[in-house]
Amino acid sequence: MKRLTIKDIAKEFNVSISTVSKALNDSYEISLSTKEKIQKYAKANNYKPNFNALSLKSRKTKTIGIIIPNMLDYFFAQVFNGIEQVANDRGYKIISCISNESFKKEVETIEMLSNGSIDGFILSLAEETVSKGDFNHFKDVLDNGTPIVMFDRVADKLKCDKVVTDNFDSARSTVTYLVKSGSKNIAFISTMNNLEIGRRRQQGYLKGLEDHNIKVEKNLIINIDDNYKNYEKVLEPIFKNNTIDSVIATDESSAIAAMKVATKLGRKIPENFSAISFSNGILARHSSPRMTCVSQHGEIMGATAAKMLINRLEDKSDSKKKPKTIIVKTDLVERNSTKHIL
Repeated sequence: MKRLTIKDIAKEFNVSISTVSKALNDSYEISLSTKEKIQKYAKANNYKPNFNALSLKSRKTKTIGIIIPNMLDYFFAQVFNGIEQVANDRGYKIISCISNESFKKEVETIEMLSNGSIDGFILSLAEETVSKGDFNHFKDVLDNGTPIVMFDRVADKLKCDKVVTDNFDSARSTVTYLVKSGSKNIAFISTMNNLEIGRRRQQGYLKGLEDHNIKVEKNLIINIDDNYKNYEKVLEPIFKNNTIDSVIATDESSAIAAMKVATKLGRKIPENFSAISFSNGILARHSSPRMTCVSQHGEIMGATAAKMLINRLEDKSDSKKKPKTIIVKTDLVERNSTKHIL
């Protein structure tokens, strides 16, 4: 039989976890009628307190829980390195988990680690969670007094610290860079149009076109599924039927596929075709030609997130401050897939 938790009781009475906790501890902040109802229900259902969870506020584990959507992504690996370096320097251990873009796995991980195992979370949302728009599992953690720092993929509605990149501005300035190097027909390839970061990059691309009075061609906004095996097959007919002299891609794999298709169709890189991708990973550095990238500075993002969380955990005055969002500025790393602007 499943053990009754504070979360179960909160759901039964449609109140917050904090309210249940206070009622069970006979707090004066909760009305007598609510207290009696909750205490009676808890007793009738044989509720046993989780002493690990109850002692979380007074007992520090010096451990941080990290939840990353996909460890195969070089950007997330960079973020992880940044977190780990700061955690080590500040005397914290880490427990790392991968959600594999699954809402269910993310919820299970949060519940597993919220039993007193960790002092706080650093995480990036799973793709499925973003699609569902269900962030209650994080809200429960925050209501229970456990701090969360979100990075890259964040839930705007949740009141917690966040670290993000300037996705809109970086895409907009990347269009300007391509226009200055002679491009006129710039395509935008996205494998993440279902994520806010993908949408912000597309908005930045559109604003960049507007800045230079370039008409938006709907055929040049290419949203494709995140399955790298199909990229070339999807892109080839689009390249054949449209005039495209450059691409901005939301990831390295689709940018490389675009370069392959362009080369197959007789274009020369960078003489009459240019490619730029977000994320400055291993693929971009070893592609042929080596690819110009928007570097998101994953290690800086990870280090920033770790400092924000640990400062909240260790500084009582900081823990009472309003949540803040830090924007990490991107840089364009020029390589051989674009013409260099003199």
